Amino acid sequence: MELPDFPFPPLTVTDQMGRRVAVPFPPHRIVSLVPSQTELLFDLGLGDKVVGVTKFCIHPTEARTKAALIGGTKNFDFDKIAALKPDLIIGNKEENYQTGIELLAAKYPVWLSDISTLPEALDMIRRVGFIAGAKEQAQKLAAEIEASFVALPTGGPAVPAAYFIWKKPYMVAAAGTFIDDLLRRAGFANVFANLGRYPEITAEQLAAAAPQRILLSSEPYPFGEKHIAEFQAICPAARIEIVDGELFSWYGSRLRKSAAYFSQLLR
Repeated sequence: MELPDFPFPPLTVTDQMGRRVAVPFPPHRIVSLVPSQTELLFDLGLGDKVVGVTKFCIHPTEARTKAALIGGTKNFDFDKIAALKPDLIIGNKEENYQTGIELLAAKYPVWLSDISTLPEALDMIRRVGFIAGAKEQAQKLAAEIEASFVALPTGGPAVPAAYFIWKKPYMVAAAGTFIDDLLRRAGFANVFANLGRYPEITAEQLAAAAPQRILLSSEPYPFGEKHIAEFQAICPAARIEIVDGELFSWYGSRLRKSAAYFSQLLR
């Protein structure tokens, strides 16, 4: 890999995958492959440096008008990325695909996040802020988010819950996911914590798990009010509601809103 010409020596950093990455510091042409990290860059005041984003980078609204669209999170347009001449590409282990990342990393500095807990999200925020030239802003943001979660009420019994991300087939967020970690911090006990990642489940499994709350995420499957009756028929005693999936699964600056939202959910 050849680094782009730059008047300053590169900064060698370690990403959350343990990979060593040499990045021109500060970078001036950033491509973001992950919606939540795109929003983070803009909220850190780095929007003018973002030259490429995915079609799923919907926050902030100006991201997709100020920057070029380079495809989806799992199908990059390599020619468009090449035309942008990035000096830093920021991606994620889970949201992006390994083959595409490897092809990009052969030509450009690629920094990857790997997030399944709140502390890992806060670590990502601090590290991205540091390598992108907004260290103080990132530290302040991470501290604000951390404090909001510390202030969440604790001590009460955890509420048994199931968190659905897909409908056909039924899929839930289970152990080892960022959503599962936030559910626990929000005061819920994941009834499918004995399963790994994002398993498919049957209506029979859901009925047997008997959650008190069934949370239907607004993304990636667009659950709506019309789906509530379907789940109510399976678990008549459960309270079922549509929840803001971004506040459970986006691990960047949107986390500033999550703790307050979780407090409302538990009322």
